[in-house]
Amino acid sequence: MVEVRGLEDVIAADSSICYIDGARGILSYRGIDIHELAEKSSFEEVCFLLWEGRLPRAGELSQIREAIGRERALPAETLELLERFSGRSAPMDALRTVVSSLSATDPDARDMSPAGNRRKAVRLTGQIATAVAAFHRLRQGKNAVPPDPGRTHADDFLRMLNGETARSSAVRSLDIALVLHADHELNASTFAARVTAATLSDMHSAITSAIGTLKGPLHGGANEEVLKMLIEIGSLDKVDDDIHARLERREKIMGFGHRVYTTEDPRATHLRAMSKDVAESSGETKWYDMSRRVEKIVNEEKKLNANVDFYSASLYSMLGLSPDLFTPIFAVSRISGWTAHVLEQYANNRLIRPRAEYTGPPYPQPYVPIESR
Repeated sequence: MVEVRGLEDVIAADSSICYIDGARGILSYRGIDIHELAEKSSFEEVCFLLWEGRLPRAGELSQIREAIGRERALPAETLELLERFSGRSAPMDALRTVVSSLSATDPDARDMSPAGNRRKAVRLTGQIATAVAAFHRLRQGKNAVPPDPGRTHADDFLRMLNGETARSSAVRSLDIALVLHADHELNASTFAARVTAATLSDMHSAITSAIGTLKGPLHGGANEEVLKMLIEIGSLDKVDDDIHARLERREKIMGFGHRVYTTEDPRATHLRAMSKDVAESSGETKWYDMSRRVEKIVNEEKKLNANVDFYSASLYSMLGLSPDLFTPIFAVSRISGWTAHVLEQYANNRLIRPRAEYTGPPYPQPYVPIESR
């Protein structure tokens, strides 16, 4: 048996959801290039595409927007749970537990039919956004803002988070970010969700597994670490000395390199442009300018390209989002892809059970009685 660390390049499933060509920097959902989707689509349209395998017609797009809008409301029990967590839990810890608890109030909890699971996919997509926003409000000592089902998902999320309607440019920037983060083939959290679903456990369990996996700084937490680094550096004139010192110490610069892409991550292309636009429109270009300089140094010194996490850090910060919400907002988007993969796993299921390369003492080893040890 050949050792493959981290299952690199191992094909673990057939999937029609997401296509990646790392050498050419291609990412597509159901065959549609991510650049087209980022420029022309919306998060709700991408949800439909991921779940149904095709773009919605006009009436279907209206229906999916309405359905996700209706499902953003949280049960009273969930809001009570969020309030109890708000004073002592990190956002991802609270989100993980809340998603698990939502199975207790889900009307389709025991329905494992395709239709029942499809309804759960829509419901969880709406509920996760509200849970993240409500938790943030409650930990600030403010009341949770009830969802407005008539708004788009990005618009309503920012309103629930901040208590007021966001400017249209901020809504569009977040909507594009949600599109870009919606799916990425068998990344760690999606694979965790599919492994759980493959046991025929329920969707809430699968999504809880995904959230627990996303929490790790080598997956969803990297953009928060990027902003921490920028804050530690402090200003543009200190970037060169700081980054060169980090490289000399052989520290990992978060937000660079990717297991799949050998060229630029196509999502980073859009996030860089959005970060620049938001910076210039607000007149606050510090984080963007610092990010550009960091990127130039790391690219020249290490030949590494920025990935999806690098520019999402400066973008989210300029949108006024708290750094510890960066990973939960990743979940607000990726729930669409997670649920699409869970639905696909259920539709053609086989238990996922890989093997391990044994590296222990050679067989057989004698059992030594305790008095002789």
